Amino acid sequence: MIWLHFGIAAAVACVVTMALVPPVRKLAFKLDAVDYPSERRVNKKPTARFGGVAMFGGLLAALLVIWIGSEFFDWHYPLYSPVGRDVFYPGVFAGVVVIFLVGAADDIWDLKPFHKLLGQLLAALIVACSGLLLSSIHNPIGPGYIEFGFWSYPITIFYLVAFMNVINLIDGLDGLASGITAIAALTMFIFAVLTFRIDAAFLCAALIGICLGFLKFNFNPASIFMGDSGSLLLGLSLGVVSLFATTRSALFVSLLVPILVAGVPIIDTASAIIRRTRAHQPIQQADRGHIHHQLLKEGFSQRKTVLIMWGWTAVLAVSAIFITETDGVLRLVFVAIAAGISTYFIVHLHLLGPVLRHHYDPRPATGQRRANEAFNKAMDSMEEDKEAHDD
Repeated sequence: MIWLHFGIAAAVACVVTMALVPPVRKLAFKLDAVDYPSERRVNKKPTARFGGVAMFGGLLAALLVIWIGSEFFDWHYPLYSPVGRDVFYPGVFAGVVVIFLVGAADDIWDLKPFHKLLGQLLAALIVACSGLLLSSIHNPIGPGYIEFGFWSYPITIFYLVAFMNVINLIDGLDGLASGITAIAALTMFIFAVLTFRIDAAFLCAALIGICLGFLKFNFNPASIFMGDSGSLLLGLSLGVVSLFATTRSALFVSLLVPILVAGVPIIDTASAIIRRTRAHQPIQQADRGHIHHQLLKEGFSQRKTVLIMWGWTAVLAVSAIFITETDGVLRLVFVAIAAGISTYFIVHLHLLGPVLRHHYDPRPATGQRRANEAFNKAMDSMEEDKEAHDD
């Protein structure tokens, strides 16, 4: 029966998201929440970027169904996440609402990066203060847990903000972020079921539903983008369900599940930070060095690029499950698979190539230096002309 309940939550999220996309698309053009074609963007025509509103509606509908089932149809199960008794669920939901509103405001008014970061920190702080904390991990070398104490708050806030931003930065092609999130949510759903964390499993089912519903309109050629209202919503939601699924887990390696399933956007974000830092550019400054840009330069179409990145994510996701559920040599095999395929893409796509070239090549001359060189060259030329005239 529980599988039917999971399916109902996912189906409601999917159907409501699909139903809301057309009116949300019209609303986006009225509010000018639109991505216009530019050198940095891949869309060739103005496209609504307010899709997160439809996704939020789908998530609300799924949560309502879960609540109705629990209150009136006996959707109660004896096995809950140990963290569930300590979490104030309305507070967690309030954090999700805050980040959705921040993303929606950015879609309409293009918030400054600092203001958007403040919104992310506020949303993460609300979730942390609601009791959903990365407060301890199982001791990998002895009995008991390693407690973080007060540091669990900044650790949790950093963790959630990081999840928001890796999904936000990977949202560069039609269907890319929603597909990767769906794969990640499915993986964490499997892990939640295996470890009897029913709250996390229901939330994962809802995330899978809204991503699949949105993909109907977002896969290439997309008629709507999720915008920051969608990417920040998905990022925080993934962070939340990963905390529900892994907190107080009996396995230290369970923390690898959310990290590995988000491995592709994490690698993309890390390489972007390194690339921009070494190029003396602001970290938030957009560029065309992301993984999907490199695949497009290799000659792949948008669809093939997205499918390749989905496949890479799926390999990491499967590896994550086997790493947590196996031990010994078999676990090492899947660690090697995850590391090997990621290394292949990093090297083949030259993700760190520009960084290394910048490191080993001399720093380009400054404007003053170039001016001095031009002046000296002109003076030398004048001396040569004078000597020739004297002769």
